[in-house]
Amino acid sequence: MANIQTETITYRANGGTANGYVARPDDQAQHPGVIVIQEWWGINDNIKAICRRFADEGYVALAPDLYHGKVVLNGEPNEAQKAMMALDQTEVAQNLHGAVQALKSRPEVLPKKVGVVGFCMGGRLALIVASQEGSDIGAVAGFYPGGYNPSEADVQAIQCPVLAIYGERDDSTPEPAREQFRKYLTDSGKVFDMVVYPGAHHAFFNDSRPAVYDAAAAEDAWNRTLAWFTRYLV
Repeated sequence: MANIQTETITYRANGGTANGYVARPDDQAQHPGVIVIQEWWGINDNIKAICRRFADEGYVALAPDLYHGKVVLNGEPNEAQKAMMALDQTEVAQNLHGAVQALKSRPEVLPKKVGVVGFCMGGRLALIVASQEGSDIGAVAGFYPGGYNPSEADVQAIQCPVLAIYGERDDSTPEPAREQFRKYLTDSGKVFDMVVYPGAHHAFFNDSRPAVYDAAAAEDAWNRTLAWFTRYLV
């Protein structure tokens, strides 16, 4: 295990500033960068742990704080939904744009095309970022991107390889929505992989939620994500 350094940073966004959590290898070398986008709970211990896992694998990971310091407990989904619904989508887009630029500008980040990964709400936002940030994004991995129902034009705007990860028993991303996304990806000639884990629920990757965590699916999804970023970022 590599030595990891973590910090909270401030970057320019939305005409002002925003904060994010960074984890990176504690060395003098250059590493690929990845944006890690939160679930609807906020930048909690789980998201910070995912950033550290990426750092341990040789990435500079930045989790933008879309809730500006607010964290909702796992057992309060109604509060999490309220927090998500209160987001200003224009501000979120500008925040994420600022995060991408902040990560790219770090001297230890190379190449300058970065990866994006997100979970639940963050999975949807990761795919939206890929369609909005163009050639700055080198690869994207969206975990159970609830509510992601893109138009064909949205998918055509994505310029990077797409890894889409779902649980079979996730009602927020039913099979018809998945297959429509697959059709758009195929028809647009995108490089992509779509994985649906049999029997897995929404948020199966989140090991802080034992009711839905699926260790086997989570391990496979993690390895696929690392392989995807290794192939298209490194």
